Amino acid sequence: MKKKPNLPLLRSVLLFTNYFLIIAALYQLKPASRSIFIEQIGSANLPYVWIATAFSLGLIISYYNRLVAHFSRMRVVIGTIVVLIALLGLFRLLLASPSPVTAFTFYIYVDILSVILVEQFWSLTNTINTEHEGHRWYALIGTGGLLGGVLGGMGAHALIAYAGMDTLDLLPVAGLILLLLMALTLLMQRFGLYHENEADTAATPSVDSGFWHTIIGNRYLTLIAALLLLSQVIEPLVEFQFMHAVEAAYSDQEQRTAYLGGLFSLLSGVAIGVNLLITPLIHRWMGAIAGLAFQPLAVAFSTLFFISAPGLFTAATLKIADRGLSYSINRASKELLYIPINAVLIFQAKAWIDMFGYRVFKILGSVMILLLTQWLWFSVPITAISWLTLIVCITWGATLIIVKKEFHKISRYRTSNSDAPE
Repeated sequence: MKKKPNLPLLRSVLLFTNYFLIIAALYQLKPASRSIFIEQIGSANLPYVWIATAFSLGLIISYYNRLVAHFSRMRVVIGTIVVLIALLGLFRLLLASPSPVTAFTFYIYVDILSVILVEQFWSLTNTINTEHEGHRWYALIGTGGLLGGVLGGMGAHALIAYAGMDTLDLLPVAGLILLLLMALTLLMQRFGLYHENEADTAATPSVDSGFWHTIIGNRYLTLIAALLLLSQVIEPLVEFQFMHAVEAAYSDQEQRTAYLGGLFSLLSGVAIGVNLLITPLIHRWMGAIAGLAFQPLAVAFSTLFFISAPGLFTAATLKIADRGLSYSINRASKELLYIPINAVLIFQAKAWIDMFGYRVFKILGSVMILLLTQWLWFSVPITAISWLTLIVCITWGATLIIVKKEFHKISRYRTSNSDAPE
């Protein structure tokens, strides 16, 4: 008797590959966009492009949600990839004679590509998996993205450093990867591995304006939002210090691109190692709160390291401490905070934080940088950003202590109610 194929395993392997291709394409474009921006505009103006990206995402996601409400997710996914590939070809032509405007716009394009493709991927994944399958296979699927970061960044570095390519050559490489992504998605649909319920097609996350009253009136939700959004204030502060150090260390665009590709690969490798070796042990023996403490502690110590010896190595250490832990133990730990909350409130809280709060707080971090470096009547050294980073880390840690008390209080209340006789 012929053995039937394990469809959940096959589907998960294909989703692993799908996520791998998304992040591999992104890590061709990310070093290129950063390097071109520094070449044409300079790292001092990065906060402006971060603010512009946040506003652009707000406009695009609003339109995108309407598309998902009227068309199947498969049509939206394929259409999005086609548009992104076409725009990539256009940028390849425009950047042949680069200008500050095209460098600024290309940076925004790459960040939007990242948000949209990752959101689409998890939307598709959540549609075709049950909750039980998600618990079983999502760790494998998520590792595909981390591996894509390792090999994608390593590939970008190798193509520049050893294959004689230049920064702009990474754009058609990314376009080819996106073509493979589109072919794989269509293949999944063709062989019945992709299936969506009609009822789910129009189910698009939205931020209810009335939820402001709900989240503010719930102490635990307010603390979770504050805790998670503080990481969004930290991100631009760390990125600004890192990119400033890269600009100072590399004046040549190709060397800068190669370095960034290698660094992004190392960062993803650290995230994989933490995910596989440290996160399970911390969660088992110390719990979610201990897992959430790793990132602010690592960023604080790395910031002190950078203050004591400012340079590219210490700035890279700071960058890895922030993003490497954000992509691994922090991401896994923060999901555990939602367990004691009502399911409807979980959906609303995540929608508010992911679709609105993250953008607002990243703008806040960017404005802080501009105040310290450009908008005030006096100038401050780059170390002033480091001291601000330390202050945010201390606030982050203090918030975490309060969250710990609320988390245990709500968990005990939930446990006692579940044990009570009906």
